[in-house]
Amino acid sequence: MDAAPLSGIEAIKEKINKSELPDEIRERLLTLLAYTPSGVDLARIVAYIEFAISLPFNKFSEDILDLNRAKQILDKNHYGLGVVKDRILEYLSVLILHKTKNVHGLFHAPILAFIGLVGTGKTSIAYSIAESLGRPIVRIPFGGLGDPEALRGQSRVRVDAEPGLIIKAVKNTKVSNPVILLDEIDRVAQEARIDIMGVLVELLDPAQNQSFVDHYLDFPYNLSQVLFIATANNTANIATAVMDRIEPIQMPAYSDEEKMVIGRNYLLLKALDEAGVDNNMLVIDENVWPQIIRPLGFDAGIRSLQRSLQSLCRKVARQIVEKGAGPFRITTENVGGYVG
Repeated sequence: MDAAPLSGIEAIKEKINKSELPDEIRERLLTLLAYTPSGVDLARIVAYIEFAISLPFNKFSEDILDLNRAKQILDKNHYGLGVVKDRILEYLSVLILHKTKNVHGLFHAPILAFIGLVGTGKTSIAYSIAESLGRPIVRIPFGGLGDPEALRGQSRVRVDAEPGLIIKAVKNTKVSNPVILLDEIDRVAQEARIDIMGVLVELLDPAQNQSFVDHYLDFPYNLSQVLFIATANNTANIATAVMDRIEPIQMPAYSDEEKMVIGRNYLLLKALDEAGVDNNMLVIDENVWPQIIRPLGFDAGIRSLQRSLQSLCRKVARQIVEKGAGPFRITTENVGGYVG
């Protein structure tokens, strides 16, 4: 492939000069272009420069500092969990006080880590915190993660090098203070556990994350204003150094009474909407709910309840399409035909 025309190089230089990059990084990128390489090498350098330019240096989302609004969002999205909600509201109160005192950049919020069994609301409550603050949120799943480079990025020496998931998350949210959800940090691949935990220590330590170096970028990026939230099923597989940097909050199991309220007032309405079924097309008798809640015995979370209601609503959707009938009533006599 022939060398790119000078106008192409000049256009890239202009992009660099018009960007809001720190001066030292701007000079670094301009130096890369000074050699005016050709072909594939140029394409790789241009891709790297485009990525660097797109990073939101000194761009921040404006936090919504309204505790009453936060409480309303938590109550709207989650039933019960009084102790957990109180802890979150305390956490937001401290954040609000520091923000209103104009100490932006000096306060490092503690890293909340929600610990609990599957279906107890760990992930969804992180989304509620982000909604309360008005910050964008990105979820990074750690289940089965087997390569620390997936987080930290790959050196550009490799032809197929990519940035890590952390820097990609910052780029995609377009602000330097998003909420980044580190989901299921206890479920990383065993063979890579030590290395991944090492990256986590750097991410979650305020003394280190203000100059986090992604191997693809090869220059430090300040992550100190990112709000990291972690989740885990248990703490047994989390390194002690990581535990020292997080504040674990235990998610309680739901009682049958709580599940009934959640199922009736939250999950059923969502399942009906997902199935395209109008609310008035389905009635579930009160004495049927125990069978829906415990089709296979006790479950600490609401995941199986959610699946049961989704299955039930899909069956109703099929009956509506095939028979054009309705509304449908679920009773103790026919519930077996709707819930396995």
